[in-house]
Amino acid sequence: MPSNAKNAAGAPDDYVVLGKLTSPYGVKGWLKVYSYTSPMDGILEYPEWVVVQRGERVTRRLIQGRRQGKGLVASLEGIDSREQAELLAGAEILLPKQTLPTLDAGDYYWYQLEGLRVVTLQDVDLGYVNYLFETGANDVLVVQGDERSLDGKERLLPFLPDEVIREADLEAGRLTVDWDPDF
Repeated sequence: MPSNAKNAAGAPDDYVVLGKLTSPYGVKGWLKVYSYTSPMDGILEYPEWVVVQRGERVTRRLIQGRRQGKGLVASLEGIDSREQAELLAGAEILLPKQTLPTLDAGDYYWYQLEGLRVVTLQDVDLGYVNYLFETGANDVLVVQGDERSLDGKERLLPFLPDEVIREADLEAGRLTVDWDPDF
């Protein structure tokens, strides 16, 4: 089962994106947080966040965080007013990869699966894992076809270990799936 830490788009390879600061919450500098972690409030377990906005990275200590309605809100060190919080709206929350917990065998962070070549049991190349997303029932791999793939098509594959996902070989950069290329 993959965990939702994502590759950091504009960040160095040694960071993952855990979430995003979306907008101010209240007048005392709190911010609404969109979390990519599973469970959602898992992001609050990390005491320091690397906040990136407009290419600038700043480490901020998490003072307090909590569920608020269907989302999360957080208070960060040095952000004491709504005006300061507004300046962080849209910023990504990064974490150094080495601080992520070690997963059990057969579990993967999403960033580890992104970029893997996807091949069927019959060794048909379907493309590479572009990204993953959650549905209610299971996670979904977006497999992007390219010049090396069978037909260049994009495919959506359910992340179902032992059913669809047969082997994830991170060292070889390969994800073997039980999938009909015509589907």
